Amino acid sequence: MTFPTHRPRRLRQSPAVRRLVRETHLVPSQLVLPAFIREGLTEPLPIGSMPGVVQHSLDSLRRAAAEAADAGVGGIMLFGVPSVRDAVGSAADDPDGILNVATRAVVAEVGDALVVQTDLCLDEFTDHGHCGVLRADVPTPTPHGAGAPRGASGRVGPVVDNDATLVRYGAMAVAQAEAGSHMLGLSGMMDGQVAHVRAELDAAGFTDTILLAYAAKYAGAFYGPFREAVDSQLTGDRRTYQLDPGNGREGVREAVTDVAEGADIVMVKPAMPYLDVLAEVRAAVAVPVWAYQVSGEYAMIEAASAHGWIDRRGAIGEALLGIRRAGADAILSYWATEAAGWLRDGL
Repeated sequence: MTFPTHRPRRLRQSPAVRRLVRETHLVPSQLVLPAFIREGLTEPLPIGSMPGVVQHSLDSLRRAAAEAADAGVGGIMLFGVPSVRDAVGSAADDPDGILNVATRAVVAEVGDALVVQTDLCLDEFTDHGHCGVLRADVPTPTPHGAGAPRGASGRVGPVVDNDATLVRYGAMAVAQAEAGSHMLGLSGMMDGQVAHVRAELDAAGFTDTILLAYAAKYAGAFYGPFREAVDSQLTGDRRTYQLDPGNGREGVREAVTDVAEGADIVMVKPAMPYLDVLAEVRAAVAVPVWAYQVSGEYAMIEAASAHGWIDRRGAIGEALLGIRRAGADAILSYWATEAAGWLRDGL
């Protein structure tokens, strides 16, 4: 059919009609709130590059979790910021480490009203800021132009020992499960991490603990504010284990591999620059697919709205809906609680 018989504007003529024919919907239970807990704080500490987001004390974290549950948010993802770090991230699997203490506190506060999730990675806990254990037998080459040539591989920076890191991830997984975490977010991008963690959890009796694999996690520029949030000690980058931004098919391959290893859910991170990958992953796997609206995405909208350049609420809603439309079954967002309130009010 062609104009004038076919008039697409008929289905846009009123709010009621638009609501009735809308193809994509977002509800509060599809949102997950990332939250930072810093050891030693008695009051929440604002994060300068993420207006409205804080490093929590235990008391303020309990309140934030309760508020998220009351708003209908589906889950909370906890990130720990310890006061002491070392080369292997010892605080990560310490039962008295800040992340495990916080997990117990949040589970006690909200019970099953939220799916309590914990980040399973070493970067917050190591004194070098990498997501794994460094190889002691490989010298760190000097960057090209700084006094020494690159090695034959062109590598600059320390080498993360994949298999030694898996051992640490296994210990961390069991500690988090013992603390009561319902879901572990495997964000380190080590080869074989899902299979290893699943085996360790099952051997320890935690067969019901859910695994969320950060399957397609891309290296890039959108994590800057997060590194302030966790007081990252990183120098250099993580390009030897996180994905190259130019590779879409590789992201799908990683997701398919993680599902084969036992991932219950897979995730694409960041969200906005990788909506094409998100759509392709959604088409390739049968498990739930999530996306992480990362700190840089948050900071851009907050900064632009603070200058009056965009409508804040409209931009947040549109960004979240776009991620859903691309195929995300759930979204990690720093606006989760606020957006959930809008949705309940009829956004």
